[in-house]
Amino acid sequence: MTSVLFDTPGPRAKRRNVVYSVVFLVALAGVLWWVYDGLNSKHQLDWVKWEPFFTSSLPWQTYIWPGLQNTLKAAFFALIIALPLGALFGIGRLSEHRWVRMPSGIVVEFFRAIPVLILMIAANAAYSEFTNLSSDVRPLYAVVTGLVLYNASVLAEIVRAGILSLPQGQTDAAKAIGMRKGQTMRYVLLPQSVTAMLPAIVSQIVVIVKDTALGGAVMTFPELLASVRPMAANYGANTIACFTVIALIFVAVNFALTSFASWLEARLRRAKKSTGAVVGAGPGGGLEIIDAPPVKVADPSDS
Repeated sequence: MTSVLFDTPGPRAKRRNVVYSVVFLVALAGVLWWVYDGLNSKHQLDWVKWEPFFTSSLPWQTYIWPGLQNTLKAAFFALIIALPLGALFGIGRLSEHRWVRMPSGIVVEFFRAIPVLILMIAANAAYSEFTNLSSDVRPLYAVVTGLVLYNASVLAEIVRAGILSLPQGQTDAAKAIGMRKGQTMRYVLLPQSVTAMLPAIVSQIVVIVKDTALGGAVMTFPELLASVRPMAANYGANTIACFTVIALIFVAVNFALTSFASWLEARLRRAKKSTGAVVGAGPGGGLEIIDAPPVKVADPSDS
């Protein structure tokens, strides 16, 4: 039996798939046992190394919670600055005016090509040399600046690609009814491209949250990952336990972000199916976008 996308496997293919599955499960079990045996032989699984995270609130209140706050603070500030900047430069790269398109492209390509860690270090040096920021807040400013410069350039390409993915007929139809370029972008192109851009934007938000750890590794920014060193020093040689707990927190935060994004994307898609928009003349004689329910087209078979 053949479907549209692939041929249904026959008896030999089914047996081969079963063999592959068994081999994979055996290999996975072997890797897991190798990891467990290595950790256990070095006493990294002893309860005494994990006990502080389950029986005491001290590591959470003293190290983990302040580090998580700093991580979320840096990611939040970087996001709210990088998103509008990315949209601005992404739209600028689509401009018909060369004096707008070329500078936007140069800025995007320049900062997208530089590693974010170098941007953080350069920003920290610049703030130290040319500003009077104290050493307590300077790492936060440097981390946010590096994240903004890099991620705004990446988001600009996401916005540009999302707008270009729309059919040319959308722009032609907007021009045909007399909409200006700004109205076309604001009312036609951007609303339709948001849903297509959302998965890539969320992926970049996850990158922003994870890249805050670079500031803790290089510039003593007291974020979540930087809390491992003092915890390991105060609770003995439990580095593996500390890294495991921090990794699980990162997984939980990023999973919450992706889950929210999936819910939002589904909601936007449902909203597009249940609502529509028409263009009419406004009070001043100009064009105005008026929300309206979708028009139901009669089925000829019903008559």
